[in-house]
Amino acid sequence: MSQDNQIAVEFHNVTFSRNNRPLVSNLNFTIRRGEALILLGRSGSGKTTTMKLINRLFLPTQGEVLFDRIPTTQWNAIKLRRKIGYVIQETGLFPHFTVERNVGLVPSLEGWKPKQIKTRVRELLHLVGLEPEKFAQRYPHELSGGQRQRVGVARAIAADPPVILMDEPFGALDPITRLELQQEFKRLQQELGKTVVFVTHDIQEAFVLASRIGLMDGGELVVLGTPEEFLHSQHPEALAFLQCLKLIP
Repeated sequence: MSQDNQIAVEFHNVTFSRNNRPLVSNLNFTIRRGEALILLGRSGSGKTTTMKLINRLFLPTQGEVLFDRIPTTQWNAIKLRRKIGYVIQETGLFPHFTVERNVGLVPSLEGWKPKQIKTRVRELLHLVGLEPEKFAQRYPHELSGGQRQRVGVARAIAADPPVILMDEPFGALDPITRLELQQEFKRLQQELGKTVVFVTHDIQEAFVLASRIGLMDGGELVVLGTPEEFLHSQHPEALAFLQCLKLIP
C-alpha cells in the first residue's frame, strides 16, 4: 500500500472560528488507517471541535480537512457521514426503536435487504457482547448505561464504515463498566482494523486505547505521539496530565 493510501484523514493549516474567535487554530496532522488516535485535553480545549471537522458538522474557516484525500467541502455531507461511524456519550439511540432497529438503521438507509440487515444485527450484537435473543427486541430504556453504549458502538459500525468517531462515549459510566467497555472496544478496534478518533479528558482512558495521543490545549494540538512518546513529553500540559497518572497507585 502506498504512503498516501495509508492516510485516512488529513488536516492542513485548519482553523475554525466562531464569532471571530478561533476554537481551533493551525491544525496540521494526519490520521493513519487502522490507528486509534485519542484526542486528549481539558474541557474547552478544542477536542470535539476537531472531531466535528472530520464529519463536516463544522467546515474549516481556513485550511482544509481531507477525507480519503478529498476536502470535506467537496463531499456530499450525507455520503461522507455514512462512511463515518459516530458514537457520543448519551449514545443518541432512538428511544422508540428496538435495539435491532437502532443497529440496523444505517444499513436500511443504504438499501440493504431485510434478511441481510437481520444477519448483520445479530453478528454485531454478538460482537459487542449482547445476546441477540435477549436484547434485539428491547428498547433503549430497558437497558443499562453500559448496554446502551454497546448498542451505540454496534450501530456505529453496522454499515462497516472505515472511520469511527467517538466523543467521550464511556464518560457517564461507572468506573468498572467503563474499564470493561474500554478493553472490549480496544479488542474490537484491533480485530476490525477500524480507524478510530476518540475524544476524552481521561488520561488513563487514553493510555488504554491509544496507538497515538494528540493533546489539545487552547485550541491547538500541542503534543502528538505514541503513549511512550507522550510519557517523555516536557510540554507543561502533558506534564499536568501525567501527574494525574502518578496519583493512581
